[in-house]
Amino acid sequence: MQRIYYQGTGGYSFGPGLMTPAVKWLIWANVGVFLLTSLAPGALRFRLNELLGLTPALTLTGLHVWQPFTYLFMHGGVGHILINMLILWMFGVQLERVWGTRFFLRYYFVAGVGAAVVTMIVALLPFSFSAATYATITIGASGAIYGLLMAFALYYPDTPILMFLLFPVPAKYFVMILGAVAFVSAPRGGGVAHITHLGGLVAGYLYLRRLRGMSLGRLGVLADLRYRYLRWRMNRLRRRFDVHPGGQDRDWRDRIH
Repeated sequence: MQRIYYQGTGGYSFGPGLMTPAVKWLIWANVGVFLLTSLAPGALRFRLNELLGLTPALTLTGLHVWQPFTYLFMHGGVGHILINMLILWMFGVQLERVWGTRFFLRYYFVAGVGAAVVTMIVALLPFSFSAATYATITIGASGAIYGLLMAFALYYPDTPILMFLLFPVPAKYFVMILGAVAFVSAPRGGGVAHITHLGGLVAGYLYLRRLRGMSLGRLGVLADLRYRYLRWRMNRLRRRFDVHPGGQDRDWRDRIH
C-alpha cells in the first residue's frame, strides 16, 4: 500500500510528511523493544515472547493479564516491524493531525486491546482453529494498525491507496478487501494472526461509531475543523517569519495520495 503526496515544488513525496508526537513515540517504543528482544539470547527471547505476547490460555486464566496491552510492542522479525511501523507512519500521522495526540493514543490502544479481546473470544469458540488460537502466542502491533486503517477508510473513504504498489483502490474498498482476506484466512492460520487483524478492524469501527453516542459524521466535522485550524496557524507563522513555499504556487490541498 502506498500514498503519494504532491509537493509545491513540482515533484512528489512519499508519505504524509513529518511525524507527529504520538506516532513518533510509538515507533520509538516498538523499535526499542524489538532491539532489546532481538539482542537477547534465544531462550530469553522465547521467554519474553511467552511473557509479553498474547496467549489466550494465560490471559483468560488470570496468569498474565497484561498481555492484551504488551503484545502490541512485540514483533517477530525485521520485516514484521518494518511493515507495521511504515503503515503507522503513513496513516497514523494524518489521523493524529485531525484528532490530536490524546485521542489518537486512546484510539490506537482501544483498537489494539480490542483486537486482543476479539482474539480471546474466538479462542473460546468450539472450532478446531479456535483451540489452536487458545494456546498460540500472538505478537505485533497489527491489531492497532488495522484499526488505524479502518479509521482512515471511515474518514477518507474515497482516497486512493495503491494496492501491492500497482493499482489504486479507494480506501473504503481497500479495507473491505483486507477484512475479507482476514475473515477467509482466519481458519487456516498459517503463522499470521488473521483473527487479530479482523479484531482490530471491528474494534476500531465500533469505537468510532459508538463513542459517547457521537455519530461518525460529527466526528468528521470536528476533525476537519481541527485540521483547518492547524493549517491556518501554520500559514500565519509562515507569514510572521517571512517563510515562503518554493516552486509553483499551488494550493496545499492539491495532492495525490
